[in-house]
Amino acid sequence: MLSRVAMSYEADAALREDLLQEIVFSIWKALPSFRGQASLKTFVARVAHNRAVDHVMHRQRILDRHTSGEDPAEISGAGDRSLHQQFDLAGAIRRLPLTYRQCVELMLEGFSHAEIGETLALEENAVAQRLRRGRQRLKAMLAKDDAHEH
Repeated sequence: MLSRVAMSYEADAALREDLLQEIVFSIWKALPSFRGQASLKTFVARVAHNRAVDHVMHRQRILDRHTSGEDPAEISGAGDRSLHQQFDLAGAIRRLPLTYRQCVELMLEGFSHAEIGETLALEENAVAQRLRRGRQRLKAMLAKDDAHEH
């Protein structure tokens, strides 16, 4: 589960390994605060998610400082990605807006709607709605990608 969280937030392999280490360290530090009000799985997922979001925000602030005026496609290396990577399901999931991606990834990890809601501090109805919209966007992205291939 932790590797998937890191993969969903960081495309670069070396930075992903760093993020994974940060996540594990954050979980280790947070364990004393675990009170058993939620499942351990939910607690770990929440800590991992929070650490990954902090990581992304930190990297974005650094990029913003150093890249003002540059083409974002050049910065992210989007031109270097192979077509195969851009059009696979994992790539499509990574392109989802964060609010949908979080729910979809947790669902793929086997979390129930209630556990996803607990992890992300959302009502179950909101989780169901985000999953539905996330699936709709994935279908649209994959259909569009498929049309471009042919």
